Amino acid sequence: MICGVCGTNNPDGSAVCASCGSPLQAPNGMPQQGYPGQQGYPQQGYPQQGYPGQQPVYPGQPVYRAGGTVPIEKRDIVTAIILSIVTCGIYGIIWFVKLTDDTNVVSGDPNATSGGMAFLLTLITCGIYGYYWAYKRGEILDNYNVSRGLPKSSNAVLYLVLQIFGLGIVGYCLMQSELNKIAEGA
Repeated sequence: MICGVCGTNNPDGSAVCASCGSPLQAPNGMPQQGYPGQQGYPQQGYPQQGYPGQQPVYPGQPVYRAGGTVPIEKRDIVTAIILSIVTCGIYGIIWFVKLTDDTNVVSGDPNATSGGMAFLLTLITCGIYGYYWAYKRGEILDNYNVSRGLPKSSNAVLYLVLQIFGLGIVGYCLMQSELNKIAEGA
C-alpha cells in the first residue's frame, strides 16, 4: 500500500504508514483495520486525540490547526512579568509550566516531559534541570523555525546562558515572544 501523504510503499494490510504514521486507506477508501501487534498498527495509546476537530496525532508528527497555526495560547509578556513580580514568583512557576507545555505542542512529541514534571525536576535538582530545560526549549523553537524555512538561530545557547547567569525570566520573555509568533502563524 502506498501512503497518500508521504508516498512510502508499506506492506499490504498495514493500518498506518511506517514512515509518517498517517492512517492508510484500503482500495475501497475505508481505513485499514488492524489489531495490536500487527505490522504498522499504532502502538498502544496511539493515535492520540489532539484538539477538537483535529486529525489524530502520531509520535513525532507536528500538530497544526486548520488555519495552519499551532494551537497554543498567545500571552502578553509584560502582564506575565508583572504577575510574576506581584505574586512573588508564583505566576513565574505557572508561566514556566505553560512555556513547557506550549513548546511540547510545537515539537509534536506526545511523550515529552510535561510542564509540571519539568518544574518538579527543576525543584528536586536545585535548578540544575532548569539549565537542560532552557537549552531544550530553545532547541525545539530553533527546529520549528527551520522546519518553516526560517534561518537557524542559536536560541538554545542563548536561553542556556541566560539561565546560567540567573536571567531566566529574560529567557521566558524571549521564548514567549517566539511562541506568540507561532500562535499568530507568523
